[in-house]
Amino acid sequence: MQYDPITLKVNVDELIMGALREDITSEDVTTNSVMPYAKQGEADLLCKQDGIICGLQVFERVFTLLDSDTEVEFFVQDGDKVTVGQKLAVVRGDIRVILCGERTALNYLQRMSGIATYTNSVAKLLEGSKTRLLDTRKTTPNNRIFEKYAVKVGGGKNHRFNLSDGVLLKDNHIGAAGSVTAAVRMAKEYASFVRKIEIEVENLDMVKEAVEAGADIIMLDNMTHEEMKEAMVIISGRAEVEISGNVTKENIAKLTDLGVDFISSGALTHSAPILDISLKNLHAL
Repeated sequence: MQYDPITLKVNVDELIMGALREDITSEDVTTNSVMPYAKQGEADLLCKQDGIICGLQVFERVFTLLDSDTEVEFFVQDGDKVTVGQKLAVVRGDIRVILCGERTALNYLQRMSGIATYTNSVAKLLEGSKTRLLDTRKTTPNNRIFEKYAVKVGGGKNHRFNLSDGVLLKDNHIGAAGSVTAAVRMAKEYASFVRKIEIEVENLDMVKEAVEAGADIIMLDNMTHEEMKEAMVIISGRAEVEISGNVTKENIAKLTDLGVDFISSGALTHSAPILDISLKNLHAL
């Protein structure tokens, strides 16, 4: 799995360049002090923690945007299991480029690999059930394209990418419309017929109203286990069902008996720890 060339050029490159500009506002003073002239060298990318690797393409892109002659030889690919001490890649090129790009490249790789690793551990808890694991929009600003990709590499699925991507009527939308029924009706009238209408509900009365209003997907938000069981009986296949609200690795397995279509978890992106990875053994060629 990887980004296609168009996605890289149109969406990813600009974000990576922004991250590089954040780290190099005028020059890399330290690197220019010890390496005033171009010199070829190489460094090893080493894994320091077991997990799922993700973001190799982005890691490489950081260096090639600085210098297209930089070469990265990978020994793994996104989605592979990696272990402590494993050599993942070798970076070859101008030593100044390797030093300047190291931190930014590792930031992306560690963060994306951490999300993929955490997502994979959660997805395994749903194996054998019909329920699919979804992410949310609770992502780091300007990093959503990286974090949602990492969720997919880890075995999860993407919910809507942004506000233009789908209709999801939440509590404040319902408040603005006046009722569940009004919110669904207005969304059906405004949105394109190809879009499904999803609505968030918090109690059984709202569930009944959402079903009667003709919602396509009903999100059960922060309801008790017993309430969700009753909700499934009320819905009875007339809409797809999603569970949301403080879902984590610690409690998701308890929800598999409900037979819902989706479980979404913001923790996949906002609470996943990084995977420890280092660039080591830099030397001249």
